[in-house]
Order: sequence, then C-alpha cells, then structure tokens
Amino acid sequence: MNIDPKDYSKQFTGKSRNSGNKNDEVVWKKWIAFFVVVILISGIAWWTLGSKKSRQGELIEIDPGSVRQAPINEGDVSPISGLACENWNRRPIAVMQPSDESTRPLAGFYDADMVVEMPVLTTGKTRLMGVYICGSPEEIGSVRSARPDFVHLAKGMDAIFAHWGRAELDSFIENLNNKVIDNLNCNGDAGQSIASYCFRKKDAPELSYLDSAYVKFDQLLQAANDFEYRMESRFEGYPHQADLPEDKRIEKGNLELGYPGDIEVSYDYDKATNSYIRYWGGTKDSDRNNGNLITPKNIVVLLAKDKPAEEDPNYNNMELGDPWYDSIDSGEAYFFMNGEETRGRWSKDKSKAESKLILTDSNGMDIKFVPGQVWVNVVYPNMKVDWDPGVSYADEQLN
Repeated sequence: MNIDPKDYSKQFTGKSRNSGNKNDEVVWKKWIAFFVVVILISGIAWWTLGSKKSRQGELIEIDPGSVRQAPINEGDVSPISGLACENWNRRPIAVMQPSDESTRPLAGFYDADMVVEMPVLTTGKTRLMGVYICGSPEEIGSVRSARPDFVHLAKGMDAIFAHWGRAELDSFIENLNNKVIDNLNCNGDAGQSIASYCFRKKDAPELSYLDSAYVKFDQLLQAANDFEYRMESRFEGYPHQADLPEDKRIEKGNLELGYPGDIEVSYDYDKATNSYIRYWGGTKDSDRNNGNLITPKNIVVLLAKDKPAEEDPNYNNMELGDPWYDSIDSGEAYFFMNGEETRGRWSKDKSKAESKLILTDSNGMDIKFVPGQVWVNVVYPNMKVDWDPGVSYADEQLN
C-alpha cells in the first residue's frame, strides 16, 4: 500500500489531527523527512560495512592446511571408507603402484581405504594410487613413479604422497621440489628423498628389477614422522549410507571397463557381501601380502577427457581439474554400490590443488558411499562402461 505523506497521520489511532492546521502539517513533514534520512543512512551503512564485509569474505582464500575441516561422518570412522578403526584420524598415505601384469598380484590394496586407477600414457596404460587410513599393510609394492594427475587428487584428501621416482616432466619435477605436496620419494630424484626407507624385494624371483621396488608401510609412517610431516588428518571425507538389506539386493551384476589388453577391468557384484569382486585382465585380483581377493564395496567411474602432455606427448594428461595442466574441472560420473547404478557428476576446483573431489548424483546431492573400500576408475569419454544386472563375469568364464 502506498501512503500519501499528507495523509500519514491517518495511519495512527488516537487523537485526530486537524489537517487544516499548517503548523501541524509542517511538523509532520519534518518528522517524515527525518525518518527518511535515518533509513537512507542506515541502508548506506549496511551496504558499506555489512555488505562490504560479506563481499570481502568471498574473496578470502582459506588454506585448508591451516584450518581443520569439519568431519562429515559421526564417530571414530575413516573419512573415506566410513569404517571404524583405531587409525581413523591418521593422515592418509597415498602410494603409487603399477598396472603391469608382471607385477601382479600387487601388495597392499586389500587394506586401502580408496584406490584410484587411471591412464597415464597415451597408449592407455594405467597406474594406480592406494590411499591408506585405517589399513596398515605389511608391505606395499611394486611402488612406481609419480604422475601429475594423482598429486592433486592426493592433496585433495590431505594425503602424504609416496612414490618411487617421477615422470620426466620438468614442470612436474619443479612442482615436487617446490613442495606442492608433502611427499616421500623412494628414488630421491624429486621432493623429499626416503631412499634409505625403501628396498628391493629379493625373495620374489619372478619380479624383475623394476618390479621389485617395495616399501614397508611402517617405514613410510616412520619417514613421515622423521620429516616432521603433520600426521593428523584434516580431510572432511565423504558421507555414507547403510548397506542395502540382503533381501532387497539384486542377485548378480557385472561392470566392465574398457581398459586395453591385459589391464581390462571387470567387477562382479556379490550379493552375500554386497561388494564387487575385481577381475584384472580376466583373473580375479588379489593381494600379494595375504592372498585375499580385492572386493571393494563402492565403484566410482569418472569420465575425463585426455590430451598428450605438452612437454612429452608420450605422457597422458587426464583433465581432472588440476591447477597446472587442465582446462576442465567437471564431468560425468557413474557410481555403483548396493548392486545399483547411479549417474551423476564429478567436479574439482582447478584453482586450488587442495580442493576436494566432489561427487554428486544427477540432482546435485552428495553421493553417500556404503561403508567399505572405494575404487575410483578414471576412463576416457568413449571408453566402454558396461553395467549388466543379472550377468556375472564368472558365469561367462564357465560357458
């Protein structure tokens, strides 16, 4: 409702005012002017002080290395796997490992909270990174050289990054030497050298010299402490949901990913354990340390474009939102848990190496993992991602 200032007095109850009294009219006009001035001054003050403070806040970049993130999960559980353990608040240790058939079975992955697998060469050859919080495997190996695409993913989880050597890329070597991440390098050719903490496995004659690169997990922890790296985690983690009741789970299903040749990956859904049995090059994948099968509870498939590295076109660069080489920081994603497929998106702020990899469904809601290991597979947009409910790779092998 618009109010005529001449009729302002009519909006009050009580003693009526004589509209014909010019003195009263002048007095009321002065009061109205006063109120208008007060309102204007208050508005200007809010804009210059309150609003300006808010805008300044948006421009301030907070270093997550100095501010503890609020944990998403309740209780003493791993921020990644959601499982309760004694080491739940230990800073993650991320270790680089190969996909070469000659190195299999690899040691350590059974105990990993998360494993990230992606192409690192333009041939499609993959490399893997195990991330350890709850688990403390006896040995990890083979250990291989670092690749740029893994560094910002590790940093986004507040992890200490362990590797044996690095890619022959001058800019990447410079990044490691400039301590873009707390690292542990068994080869000592970039970043922090821990050569004396690592070893060649001599009790496995089937391994070549290159394949024999190993490290004891307790030695990684010792090295991190010796170099005075912070050991308390500041990673907020990922949310979790309960396992689907067994009577509501599908009987079986198979996910096939089109990595080339002997690195082709397939997962059979197992109803009884609500997990996925991993096949690698047609063989059930297992852990060298204990012979246990690799059976993650959650599979994440990220679609990412690739391009040859400018410094050396033999190296592959996956566009996953790193701040050094990428122009793309979001894409399609597929999530498999509880025997079900969920389509969604991934995103990562490429202006900050320490930004968290965000995983959401098609409605923009955070993906909630089932408690247990998470396996992340990065694939090209045109690579096969084939999910078949009611089918199993094991059955196909028998036929």
